[in-house]
Amino acid sequence: MRSLVKCAGLKPRPDWIRADRRLDAELKEVERRILHQATLFDPGAETYVRYALEGGGKRLRPALVLLAGQVAGDKNEAIRDLAVIVELVHVASLIHDDVLDRAELRRSRATCNAKWGTELSVLLGDALFAHGLQLATKLEDAEVARRIAEASRHLCEGEILQTQRRFDLKMTTADYLHVVGLKTGALFRAAAEVPFLIFKAAEVKREAARSFGHQLGMAYQIYDDCLDLFGTDEESGKTLGTDLRKGKWTLPVLYALQTLPKEESEKLRVQLVQENGSIEGVAEKVRLAGGLRFSLRKAVDLLERARGDLQVLGDGEKVGELMRMTERLTGYLKTADYN
Repeated sequence: MRSLVKCAGLKPRPDWIRADRRLDAELKEVERRILHQATLFDPGAETYVRYALEGGGKRLRPALVLLAGQVAGDKNEAIRDLAVIVELVHVASLIHDDVLDRAELRRSRATCNAKWGTELSVLLGDALFAHGLQLATKLEDAEVARRIAEASRHLCEGEILQTQRRFDLKMTTADYLHVVGLKTGALFRAAAEVPFLIFKAAEVKREAARSFGHQLGMAYQIYDDCLDLFGTDEESGKTLGTDLRKGKWTLPVLYALQTLPKEESEKLRVQLVQENGSIEGVAEKVRLAGGLRFSLRKAVDLLERARGDLQVLGDGEKVGELMRMTERLTGYLKTADYN
């Protein structure tokens, strides 16, 4: 599919995780452990699980677990296991997302749904969810397993709400942020907070870490939604434009609908919901209405709050890596071409 608007200039996801040698070594070990999970399934299912887990990506959530673990205490087996668990839940959610969106491409290769169909893909996602939660129960602290289960539930609740509100033109920007806070914020919150729970950190630090993960996850999802509207398949490695086609109104679109003059807003609403209607030109209308600019600035505001949360966690080198990661993403969003 072609980019919906060529002039937006929005680039693919920035390299905001630049691992130092220590983190790079830990990420490689976590990656090995993630792929090892496929061998724990029945031989008849192993091939499907392996394909899903080999999708790669930047492993942002495992990296966040490792970095938070460095701040909370240090590396240990529980932190590595947590990084694996969080990624298993994330991969499961992506498989289900692709089923719901009927997406054909993710990370520059065919989705599980495109390869094997809905039935098998749903079961595959379920199996990975269950496996992740099973691994969580093996960690020493039962509260850790509860937090992972809670995050998984919130993720699914967010997906339910998003599906429920498809093609709902009464949806507001506040509604969108609530959904994103559940759907994406959940795993980022858990990834940042649970390491502090493992190391028995003070509650004030656990809360700050949880808030940091929430703001970071929200900002990342806003950017990802902007990419779906203003990027290209070739740059992103996945099927883009699915949000509009499936009636999932994201922040740029909602802002345009709520701020355009009444007549223009009504025309855009009709274009969005008309059966078999073309969505060509929607992205340009949204951009001209300031939807992209507003959304990127909102993401920057969330990242500024995240930096404030980090100050509660300390000012050492370990916190510094999380700070630099946040600043890299902030700098990218501030310089994105949305004029």
